[in-house]
Amino acid sequence: MHLVHWVLTALLGLGSFGFCYAGPLHAQCKVDWYFGIPCRVVYESLVSQIKKWTTTSGCMAGGQKCLYKLQSASVHFITAKHTSPVKRYVEDINFRLVSYHFLTSCHVSAMSISETWYAIKDHGTNYCNLYNLIEGSLLTQTRGYKEVTSEFLCTQRSTANCTIY
Repeated sequence: MHLVHWVLTALLGLGSFGFCYAGPLHAQCKVDWYFGIPCRVVYESLVSQIKKWTTTSGCMAGGQKCLYKLQSASVHFITAKHTSPVKRYVEDINFRLVSYHFLTSCHVSAMSISETWYAIKDHGTNYCNLYNLIEGSLLTQTRGYKEVTSEFLCTQRSTANCTIY
């Protein structure tokens, strides 16, 4: 009986391990970005872009570059919400900005999480919520630009189409 208990425990543990490493269990995305510019510039660019995309006008040609709402902002932390224009799903967004290289460069850790509790797949929406702001504010063109993420950290990142989502 003792052996059966250990075998079941081992199988359950291995099964859980494989399941947990298949990717997020909820629609979300975590991205790290590196910029060769000061965090103050990154902060101002992101806040300005969020404010530009508060209305539905950015979605008239399709896509979801609209309906962002700034919640709070400081040079080290930005929080916002994004609402999808059609189904009105809401995602919580945050950016953490940390200076490095004697304040000349900026590391941004960003996260977007669907508020819908049952959302598992999102077609890359949470990734696009973040990336669209980075691209829209032209931060993708700054010196030292580097993005670090993966399919494990971002739900359906590899198939994301940010012109749609």
